[in-house]
Amino acid sequence: MIHTYKLNGCNIVIDTNSGAVHSVDDLAYDIILLYGTDGDDEIVRRALLGHKQSPDVTRQSVLEALGEIRQLVGAGLLFSPDSASKAAAGLAERRQGVRALCLHVSHACNMSCDYCFAGGGRYRGAGALMALDTGKEAVDFLIRSCGGARVLDIDFFGGEPLLNWDVVKGVVAYARAAEDKHDKLFRFTLTTNGVLIDDDVIEFCNREIYNVVLSLDGRREVHDRRRKLGGAGSYDTILPKFKKFVAAREGRSYYMRGTYTSANTDFAADIVHMADLGFTELSMEPVVAAPDGAGALGEDDIPALFEQYEWLAEEMLRREGEGRGFTFYHYTLDLTGGPCIYKRASGCGSGSEYLAVSPEGDLYPCHRFVGEPAYMMGDVRSGVTNARLREEFRSCGIYSRRECRECWARLYCSGGCAANSYFATGSIEGVYGLGCSLFKKRLECAVMMAVRRAEAAGNGAFG
Repeated sequence: MIHTYKLNGCNIVIDTNSGAVHSVDDLAYDIILLYGTDGDDEIVRRALLGHKQSPDVTRQSVLEALGEIRQLVGAGLLFSPDSASKAAAGLAERRQGVRALCLHVSHACNMSCDYCFAGGGRYRGAGALMALDTGKEAVDFLIRSCGGARVLDIDFFGGEPLLNWDVVKGVVAYARAAEDKHDKLFRFTLTTNGVLIDDDVIEFCNREIYNVVLSLDGRREVHDRRRKLGGAGSYDTILPKFKKFVAAREGRSYYMRGTYTSANTDFAADIVHMADLGFTELSMEPVVAAPDGAGALGEDDIPALFEQYEWLAEEMLRREGEGRGFTFYHYTLDLTGGPCIYKRASGCGSGSEYLAVSPEGDLYPCHRFVGEPAYMMGDVRSGVTNARLREEFRSCGIYSRRECRECWARLYCSGGCAANSYFATGSIEGVYGLGCSLFKKRLECAVMMAVRRAEAAGNGAFG
């Protein structure tokens, strides 16, 4: 299986199963499209016909190109067989340890964002704050459930976690005290809307928090349309705090996380706006599962969104050439290595290697499922008690979905988000069509950017 496309002057061929990426000339591109469908004589005839206006294209040059393509096929870099299915065969057996927890330390929020999938941070329930004892029990659960893993991740989430700041600090202190005793290393992440950031938050996070996620939707008018503080926009309140926070971190281990909706399908302007403010680590996600369809995106929006992603990729390359580049999360792609084949086949590990913890200590497959009664898996005191649900998530991957098995991007997306699938189709084995389309466009752009950088550096194809 291969995927071919043209973008920003590049002719790109992706070999799905090997992960090899080839940037080729027009002749080789056309021959690859014909390869395997006709004999050599017919390929030569059709290639010469398609390039009859090109004097350099002769029978000999076509045969030489065809020979080079055969060498790539023989080397397993083009039209390669599927080897990932072997890795996928033992997914359920390999997913035996919990490596990461998302602690919902606060089911309350000091903002009111109309597109919030969590219903204002309350997750379809009453407002609640996690007790420190519950947070400590979550740490204990993670240590005894990690299957021997040494590096363990905890994400402080909400709602707004800074509303329960003392518990955040208490959990970190408890986990740090357990590191030497149990030979563990904890990495913490904090996601915040920024309203309560102060010097104490900045100092503590710079010392203890591995990564911080700061919620900003871009331009003032875009951000303030949906992210309300006391009924008014929040941009002018949080922006100075974010700037101070990022400056204190010296630009490391953070990213700005925005959400775009049908009201700003020109979202690339919001990304560039954040870059112009001096933020260099950026993410912008399409809205999903918004209550009452607030700002929901539809299939009619796809052409405009594709144009935005393509423009953004070209603009990022231009800025890099000028020495003022920035990182966009979805265009961060390692074509020389990247995740192992097991991770590519299995996905994020929600419901098995990664769980979410409600303020009361209940366990869910991930933060998006919190508050869904059918998806409660147990609690931090008793552990995972819903074995059927755990096995369902353990077995979920690219080979459990027909659409994924036949998709050229499957080893990059790993089957996508189980929560998006569930909320779009009613099943974690379903496929969120809009999300798939956007992911593949982002991947095409990311690969094109990698090819352009490699060409500028004088490097060849990726394997």
